[in-house]
Amino acid sequence: MTAVHDPRLARRAIVAATCGNALEFYDFVTYAYFAIQIGHTFFPSTSGYLSLMGSLATFGAGFVARPVGAWVIGGYADRHGRKQGMFFSMMLMGVGIITLALTPGYAQIGIAAPLLAIAARLCQGFALGGEVGAATTYMLESVPPERRGWASSWQNSSQMVAFTVGALVAFLLSLWLNDDQLGRFGWRIALLLGTAILPFALLIRSNLPDHPVHHDAPLTEAEHLTATPAGFWKIVVLGMLIIGAGTTTTYIFLYMATFAQNTLHLPTWVGMAGDLSNNGAGMITAIIGGYLSDKVGRRPAMIWPQLAFVVMILPLFTWFLAVRTVTAFLVLNIVLSGLGTMPFSAAFTAVAESLPRGMRARAFALVYTIPVTTMGGTTQLNLAWLLHHTGRPEVLAWYLLAIACMGLVAMLFLPETAPMAVRRKR
Repeated sequence: MTAVHDPRLARRAIVAATCGNALEFYDFVTYAYFAIQIGHTFFPSTSGYLSLMGSLATFGAGFVARPVGAWVIGGYADRHGRKQGMFFSMMLMGVGIITLALTPGYAQIGIAAPLLAIAARLCQGFALGGEVGAATTYMLESVPPERRGWASSWQNSSQMVAFTVGALVAFLLSLWLNDDQLGRFGWRIALLLGTAILPFALLIRSNLPDHPVHHDAPLTEAEHLTATPAGFWKIVVLGMLIIGAGTTTTYIFLYMATFAQNTLHLPTWVGMAGDLSNNGAGMITAIIGGYLSDKVGRRPAMIWPQLAFVVMILPLFTWFLAVRTVTAFLVLNIVLSGLGTMPFSAAFTAVAESLPRGMRARAFALVYTIPVTTMGGTTQLNLAWLLHHTGRPEVLAWYLLAIACMGLVAMLFLPETAPMAVRRKR
């Protein structure tokens, strides 16, 4: 029996998944925006470099728990409903947010401070690991196949919404508070602001049906447990390479505030403005990329923007490092983030709809979180180390170029899954 499309339910599903996903990513990445200030709070040191590395290592610790959360919460969502998985992950994220924001600094409670901060990050990472699979599949299965690109693009865009709001909050706080105030309580305000949406997100998620109505085909109980189509591992490997490229690109752009302050010695507000601009651009192009993937196919919507991104990286960085003006910094962030974000709405859709429905939440969560953990979680540590030891800011551009090329090659081998494009071939 063919499912009947209910636009109201589809909108509710997208809002529920988007607001929750945005909240979780907002508080997760706010840590990145205030890495320097949080480092001074939990890892005081006479060396600013060592303090920053301690802070970034704690940021990376949150990634370690992501695959565990993907397996546990993703499997729970496959067995008991996507809604249940999303609700559980939301509750855990709230615990992590409040714990981190309210933990006193090292000066007040000593070694307990960094230990509590690490525990809070692990809790957040565990929640996010399961959230991405449950939320993406819920959105994917709430609309007809010909609208999947647009719907699932909100998973990508909601991250950028979170990054944009977080960057805006950080930017405004950097204008309102001095450096000492940012270090003492400014970053805590930024984290706690994210909890304002928590009651609304939990309420709207609780009113969704457990299972979306648009499924590829009915599954028997045996198929639910064993359905693994031909080419499954090819999709897994290509998906991990593409998502690895996407998450590394994302966290390079999240590092721009630290890069501007720590490497280029620009004012704090300039770095925050750069993050605000690149996230705002990505928020818009993520939706455009998903919409285009429904109209022209997943592969063109991935490959051409990614190729343009690869071509533009070195020229834009070379120009910016030559002039080092605020305008050049903003142009660099807007253009590269816009191009670098656009392909991944189509990529998320192509990977997710290629996975069997009976294991889709867990499988997609693992395909997503393993490269996020191994590549995204180490990106900022790698950049901080390379920039410190080489003293050459152009290292960031070469790092970004290598990652972008890896993603482009993997996209070239990912099969087309858009219904209109597949029908056209036939």
